[in-house]
Amino acid sequence: MKSPSQPRDRGIPEATVARLPLYLRALHGMAERGIATVSSEDLAGAAGVNSAKLRKDLSHLGSYGTRGVGYEVEYLVYQISRELGLTQDWAVAIVGVGNLGRALANYGGFVSRGFRVAALIDADPEIVGDTIAGLNVEHIDELEAVIKRRGVSIVVLAIPAAAAQQVCDRVVAVGVTSILNFAPVVLSVPESVDVRKVDLSIELQILAFHEQRKAGGHSWRWTVNECSGCRAQPPDRTGGPARARLRQR
Repeated sequence: MKSPSQPRDRGIPEATVARLPLYLRALHGMAERGIATVSSEDLAGAAGVNSAKLRKDLSHLGSYGTRGVGYEVEYLVYQISRELGLTQDWAVAIVGVGNLGRALANYGGFVSRGFRVAALIDADPEIVGDTIAGLNVEHIDELEAVIKRRGVSIVVLAIPAAAAQQVCDRVVAVGVTSILNFAPVVLSVPESVDVRKVDLSIELQILAFHEQRKAGGHSWRWTVNECSGCRAQPPDRTGGPARARLRQR
């Protein structure tokens, strides 16, 4: 898999690429409100980054703005969309049509961003044949044929971890080089294949960490007895019975 820090063909750092969709989302909101031009400070604030970083990111696109005026919203939307490849139509297949897959299939925001859900695929015979968001759910046995027939460029995996690698291998073998993975597993792919991983449980764990810090205000170290009600039990590193003790760091 490609390193996150590896530059793209045009020399744009991956960190910059990751921020371009944030700028684009903010710009779309401004365009909908009829805003014609925007300063780097205002755009940076709307995207949640600092203005110096934004100006450096946009300079990779050859966009430097106009002193005293800022950036033209409509043209900057075009520039970023072009760089992200959103000025063309991308056919997407969703593999796994459970609750998550159905929600993704019914999401209306893809079309306006250049993505078209072209195929829905599942292994459950009770789901196969259903019509969701205007598409017929096809069987996983037809995966390769469906990808070729529908001209799929991007595959979304919304399936259990146990099945993800096998399906990934089939997808890669048929020529797909872009995968969005919702399964809680790290996929092994060739260097030429890009995988973006979305793990909601990890994001929730990070939020839980920050909530704990805000609620307690301190970092606490618990021994086994205090944590008897915890879901995760700390190991006994003393070699004997753990004592009930709480130490503040």
